[in-house]
Amino acid sequence: MFVNRIINDKPGFFSGHGKYRTALMAVLLVMINIIGADAQQTALSKLGIEVIPYPRQVQILETEFLIDPAVTLVLDKSASAQDRFAAEELIRHLREETGVSMSITDKPGRRSIVLTRRGADKRSGEQGYSLKVGADRLTISARTEAGLFYGVQTLLQLVQIKGSEYFVKGMDIVDWPDTRIRAVHYDTKHHQDKREYVEELIRELSRYKINMLVWEWEDKFLYPSRPEIGAPGAFTMEEMQAFTQYARKYHVQLVPLVQGLGHVSFILKWPQYAHLRELYASNFEFCPLKEGSYALLQDLWKDAMKATPGAEYIHIGSDETYELGLCADCKKKEAEIGKSGLYHLFVANSAKPLQEAGRKVMVWESPMGWEQAKLWESQKGWTNDKTIVPRKGIVLTEEYEYETPDLEHAKKARSLGYPVFAYDPNPGIEQIFLPYFYSEGSKGAIKEGCFQRSYDFLTSRMGKGVFDGMIRTSWDDSGLPVQAWMLSFATAAAFSWNASAPKADEFIPAFLNNYYGKGQADNMHQLYRLLNEGAYYYMNTLERKVWAWGPIGKTHLPDLPRTDALEYDPYWNIEYADQVEKAAIFLKKMDTAVAVGKNSIAAGARHTHDIELFISIAGLVRHTALTYLDLSNLERSITQAHQQRFVSHDSTWFYLNQAEEIVKNNIERRNSFYAGMVDLWEKTRLPKGLSTPEKPYFFRQDRTRHFANRTPDLKYHIIDEEDLDLEGYLERLRAFKKIYHETFMGSGGETSATGSWPVPR
Repeated sequence: MFVNRIINDKPGFFSGHGKYRTALMAVLLVMINIIGADAQQTALSKLGIEVIPYPRQVQILETEFLIDPAVTLVLDKSASAQDRFAAEELIRHLREETGVSMSITDKPGRRSIVLTRRGADKRSGEQGYSLKVGADRLTISARTEAGLFYGVQTLLQLVQIKGSEYFVKGMDIVDWPDTRIRAVHYDTKHHQDKREYVEELIRELSRYKINMLVWEWEDKFLYPSRPEIGAPGAFTMEEMQAFTQYARKYHVQLVPLVQGLGHVSFILKWPQYAHLRELYASNFEFCPLKEGSYALLQDLWKDAMKATPGAEYIHIGSDETYELGLCADCKKKEAEIGKSGLYHLFVANSAKPLQEAGRKVMVWESPMGWEQAKLWESQKGWTNDKTIVPRKGIVLTEEYEYETPDLEHAKKARSLGYPVFAYDPNPGIEQIFLPYFYSEGSKGAIKEGCFQRSYDFLTSRMGKGVFDGMIRTSWDDSGLPVQAWMLSFATAAAFSWNASAPKADEFIPAFLNNYYGKGQADNMHQLYRLLNEGAYYYMNTLERKVWAWGPIGKTHLPDLPRTDALEYDPYWNIEYADQVEKAAIFLKKMDTAVAVGKNSIAAGARHTHDIELFISIAGLVRHTALTYLDLSNLERSITQAHQQRFVSHDSTWFYLNQAEEIVKNNIERRNSFYAGMVDLWEKTRLPKGLSTPEKPYFFRQDRTRHFANRTPDLKYHIIDEEDLDLEGYLERLRAFKKIYHETFMGSGGETSATGSWPVPR
């Protein structure tokens, strides 16, 4: 477009000079490529086109390709089954989006979409493609099945509507990825999504050219060799094999992650395996010196490999090994080889038979972490030991902040024969929503959000030929809906494919319009920001932060009145004045969030279930705010009753009734909201902590104290409200009222009470 504008602005100069025009166009195209993709992104945005990931090279042309019933879809006669699947996906999506149906042929018509494995630009490589859009031909060419599929995914994002007509703007695209393997970590330790949603997630990830799903199962797989470990409702061998095959059609490799050394409470909570623990009191970690540890884990890993036929990798986790070296035997061994030595002893013993079975073994380890004493930042006392030689070929999937700007440690690890995946920085373990736009430090300091951290990391590390892959984690510690991670997944997908475009401030609106529908960016941006704020408000109330952040103080209930004089000290509103003030602010913010979400749905947004989930999160924050306001009003009602005690029994009775109504309404609202939330969340997932007549769910917590593992069900979201014991308060208040009424409001006036005044708690 930029080239054509320059040339067309001077038609007299270039008329009759075709060779000069062609030469100048070539020079200008080189200049555009040197300038980079920023200008290209602006050009596409001006056309209302949002493509994720952004293509590497784009030239806009002054033509349009109309999508109507006259269009035919042409596929090579020699097309593979995967090529035909890509063509069928294109037909299906175009039919759903435009209403236009077309059939596959091998002969071009007057106007055709052509999918071919011939004529691709040499730069496109194994996964790239060329896409050329003219008035009568729209051609996607690629050297491989994956490239053709990715070209189709880009085309589906290029379709525009003008009036009642659908069209694709004329353009030439040459595209290829910076990073060969672009992985998303899918953590289901504290929930299990239904089959339909797992398949939807695979489709959505493939749309953004993610090609690996590292699925952390824990007990959500029914291991045939150890069936007791699988939770009720866990996916069977046949179901996992079907997921693997389904993902392969979308060019997504499904990689099982079955935790090894640490994070194994789903295994070691069972009494029959307690003897394999590093510490008997903790179900969190295996002892690496017990042969039984390996026998058990190899059974699970063999099942996992059988469940994922054709997969190239297996991930054995083994992170956060807090207890390593604490049992008597391990202490002796640690004295010889150190903690890193113990860790890599476990990894080597575990990886050897898996590598011999043909799998590449992934592990949570940092490049040269064994030399840097940085295996885990949270674990102190690990010493440098340059004599450690980790098992050859293990795939390192951790990267922490000790890395140098020139990627010294990743380069060294690769030179020593260790494949290295870039670890897109952990967004955090914030409750109910991700801190996309800002995060809070341990003392309330405001820091950049996880989007900016991810953007900075990816754009500074991808495309340098250092990393074999990228992995975006989605830890399930706090039990967020997977849908809340989509912006994070898309960010990782976009900048691991093309680290040079777009700019950070361009990407978020591009994603929101792309994912939720054109014109939705402003609404959804506001909703995401409000939920970012609301999540921190929620975390800083009651005792929610104590699970991961330590002591934060406790919210108590207002006192009950004492004795028949209704003695009362109105202290609650003084003690919690700041919480009451914040509650009023966040009630308004969450009312806005709910309204924005509903407006987006009414305006025809896509992915309405995602938005409904976000509305429920706003409702959770809203209920918290209302609870503080209720407690404030509760104390005011009791204070009024106290003040009216020697003025009017009727007035006193009115305010006691008002206090009862406040408590009763809060309990009813909480229970009603929770029931609705459960119904909504369980549209795409099994009931958390599901038990069946054949198999009850066996619940135990572990030392990580994950927020989502506070209860076996979804009540971890409201357990702090339940722990206030408003039900008990209501019971005691009613007992107080009963005695007050019998004593002072009987038919004969004041009477002798038969009961005793309840003692406030």
